[in-house]
Amino acid sequence: MRIKTKLNLGVGLLFLLIIILSLLSAFYIHSIKKDTQNILKANYETLEYSRNMLLALDAIPKDKSKAVAVFEMNLNKQLQNITEFGEDNATYQLRDNFRFMKAHPLSDSIMSQMHQNIFEIMKLNMDAIKQKSDVAKKTAETANFWVILIGVFCFLIAFNLLVSLPNNIANPIKELTSSIQEIANKNYSERVHFLDHNEFGDLARSFNTMAQKLEEYHSSNLYKLSFEKKRLETLINNMHDPIIGLDNQEVILFVNDEALKIIGLKQEEVIGKSAVHLALENDLIRTLLSNATSFQKTLPIKIFADGRESYFEKERVNITITPTGEDKTITIGHVIILRNITIFKELDFAKTNFIATVSHELKTPISAIKLSLQLLENKATGTINEEQKQLIESIKDDSQRLLKITGELLDISQLETGNIHLSIEKSNPYQIVDYAVDAVKVQAEQKQITIQIDADANLPMVKADAEKTGWVLINFLTNAITYSPMQGKIIVKLKAENEQVIFQVQDYGKGIDKRYQSKVFDKYFQIPGSNKSGTGLGLAISKEFIEAQNGTIAVASELGLGSTFSIGLNSV
Repeated sequence: MRIKTKLNLGVGLLFLLIIILSLLSAFYIHSIKKDTQNILKANYETLEYSRNMLLALDAIPKDKSKAVAVFEMNLNKQLQNITEFGEDNATYQLRDNFRFMKAHPLSDSIMSQMHQNIFEIMKLNMDAIKQKSDVAKKTAETANFWVILIGVFCFLIAFNLLVSLPNNIANPIKELTSSIQEIANKNYSERVHFLDHNEFGDLARSFNTMAQKLEEYHSSNLYKLSFEKKRLETLINNMHDPIIGLDNQEVILFVNDEALKIIGLKQEEVIGKSAVHLALENDLIRTLLSNATSFQKTLPIKIFADGRESYFEKERVNITITPTGEDKTITIGHVIILRNITIFKELDFAKTNFIATVSHELKTPISAIKLSLQLLENKATGTINEEQKQLIESIKDDSQRLLKITGELLDISQLETGNIHLSIEKSNPYQIVDYAVDAVKVQAEQKQITIQIDADANLPMVKADAEKTGWVLINFLTNAITYSPMQGKIIVKLKAENEQVIFQVQDYGKGIDKRYQSKVFDKYFQIPGSNKSGTGLGLAISKEFIEAQNGTIAVASELGLGSTFSIGLNSV
């Protein structure tokens, strides 16, 4: 039987019995009410009239006229309230005796007959009251029987629905839910067995059909999955970069031959093993796991492999998937890729050494040129005309620019090789700013530019290399002067913020396009359309100097409104 039919029959029958119970209760309540009203109207009133007539008879010897009037009034009411069998004869005899008494002198025999007539009327009504009470009692008993009987039927049906209906619905749903979970766990052999020919039976047949097709599909794809797995393993093994795959519990899932070479272990010693446990005995694995959760740029890893030192750049790739039927992605593991950058590192070393050598070799002839220029300017060597003087000034400017370029190239080569020396100590931020402003004062006066210092009072000392920090500020100020208009203004701000002292150089030049702001600190980068006289190394060297002091460097700019370069150094 269908569940819907069961529900309709059970609830419908219960509803029908409740309606019958309500109608039956209303009927018997009305019957009992009617019997009670009959007793009150037909019999109780007659007894009341009879009692009044008895009292009037007893009062006749004392006050005949008043007593007769009361008797006659109650007699007339009784004549209109004759309801019982034999009550009419007794009432009519009482009426005839009353008329006789009114027409003749008072006699004891008439009075006695009238008393007997009244007692007979009262007896008839008392018997009727008893009989009607028995009828009402029987009606009440019958009502109780039927109400209890139908109530028991209602209770049995409701109890049956309460006990069986939830189980009939919940148990199949529970079994179906368990089977669905098994299917979700790829147990495609799971089946649901509902023998009833109802909605759950239809659902079970549909579910079993679906599970059978999933099982067939899964079986047919095992070969494809195995083939794809082997192809991926071959692809990973043929890659020249070491690759290690781990799950969320840091268990190694796969590792290629290149990775096995550098970690010095065999495949069976690695696959399925916890990387955390292996890291206790293997320094390289411990290094790879040390920053496994860090998203910051890390330094290249130096590894002795293939009989020489090699450099690798670690990249961590999280593997995320979106489960079928869900919207939220979950992480199922990660892959560590070591990119071999040895060739690039060697080229970088060669470039750095070449630049350092060339810069060093160029400094000697440039210094000689400057010394020769100073000798030419000396009057002891002879007099020079105006044209020769302008030529000497031009050569002096060019030699100064060349000296600056070679100095920057030497600085950047020292930074790249790690040979730069920093003298970090407690430094006065006010003195650093004054030193930088004094260094560019002549250059600013040539363009009639005003340099305004806006410094907060009572700033703490900073932990910095005062000379290198001053060099950075001079570079900021030189750029600001270069790109500021004639008679412009530059503001140097000094303030404390988040346990740092912030140095800011703000100009009102043409500004920097947002496309280039992230590149201004890159080596050799020059903003398109800007002055090409420099090397593009000044801001890159500034960044290296500041970051080597655990400081921060930033730029904020808008086209047409100017630029603000800032550095932050830790306060002491």
